[in-house]
Formats: sequence, structure tokens, C-alpha cells
Amino acid sequence: MKILMVLTSHDQLGDTGNKTGFWLEEFSSPYYVFKDAGAEITLASPKGGQPPLDPSSDAEDAQTESTDRFKNDKEAQEHLANTEVLSKVNPAEFDAVFYPGGHGPLWDLAEDSDSKAIIEHLYHKNKPVGAVCHAPAVFKNTKAEDGYSLVSGKKVTGFSNSEEAAVELTEIVPFLVEDMLQQNGGHYSKGNDWESFIQIDGNLITGQNPASSADTAKAILAQLK
Repeated sequence: MKILMVLTSHDQLGDTGNKTGFWLEEFSSPYYVFKDAGAEITLASPKGGQPPLDPSSDAEDAQTESTDRFKNDKEAQEHLANTEVLSKVNPAEFDAVFYPGGHGPLWDLAEDSDSKAIIEHLYHKNKPVGAVCHAPAVFKNTKAEDGYSLVSGKKVTGFSNSEEAAVELTEIVPFLVEDMLQQNGGHYSKGNDWESFIQIDGNLITGQNPASSADTAKAILAQLK
């Protein structure tokens, strides 16, 4: 199993002067789900190298078993520090793609043509395409083979409007994930705020929030097996 994990390179939280990036739990949990299953993992980002970590995801109350494991795993840290440049990635080499969230993807990956091409290639080959929390932002411009939005008519989830309101960033983000998925024709649903909730529609797998990251990754593995 060869799995591509794509992380954001964007580190500015709008015009606030605050930092953003990827969410640690949404990277570390899937990373170890895949690794422990024997998958070969390739990490990539638009700019390559070390992707920016959302500092909020490094707070004490955001730590989990997987984030603790990552912080004691020099090999994984080195792997993350050396992500490949996304434009140089050949999607044909992978069996699945997974996108961790954090607010960063709302700005870069949502508009990234290389990301769009990778998603469309794997999706059209009926290979699992997964994204969690804010990362379903990557489906903003992706198309199905019929030319309609990739999420049109599909069961999807992602970071909810109520969760965005709870972190007080509704007016800061360029768009709301829940609204965008619905505007693109997705059949959006959600579970309770901050509890694991995933949606599976064929090979499209989405998770609502950080708590959903491991379950989203496990659903990808189930399809690969």
C-alpha cells in the first residue's frame, strides 16, 4: 500500500497576524494508522520541506496518544520536515491520498491545481480519497468525470459551521467548509461537535473534525484491504 499524505504550506491566519498551518492530531493519528498497517507513506506539500504547524494544535489540551508518539519519534519528525514538492508527485504511484486539516488548506490547497489533479486522478481510478476537518476544502474546485463538482450528490462531512463559530474564526476564514460542500452539491451531514463522525460515499471518505482523523484513516485502509 502506497499512501500519499498532502499537507498545507500556508501559515497565515487571514489578516489577523496569527499563525496557522496543519493540525497535529489530524496528521499524527492517520500517519500511525497507516504506518502500523505497513503502508508506505509519502508526505507532500505545495512548497515542500517542513509544513507549518498550527500552534493551537500544539497546546496541551490538544494532545493525544498519537501526538505524544510523534513527539518521541525522531524518524517521523524527519519525514515530516522533508515533504516532497506537490508539483513533482506522480499520482499514478499511489493507492490512496489523505489530507489532514488545520485552517491552512482553506488558503492554499483549496486553490492548488496540482492537488486538484492528484485528487481527480485517484478518484477517477476508484482509489480512496480522504480528507478530515478543514481539509475537505480541497474539494472546492475538483470535478467528477461528468464535469460536475466531485462532491455533487455525494455524502460528505467536514468542519461544521457550529465548530467554526466555537473557535471564533467564522469571519476570518475565506469560506466555511460546510457551506462550500453544500454549495457544490454535496449532501453534507454532521455529528455532534468535536466527536468523531465520518462519511463514506464510494471511494470518497471525509471526517468532520480532529476526533474523526483516525476513523477516516481506518476507513481508507478498509477500502485498500
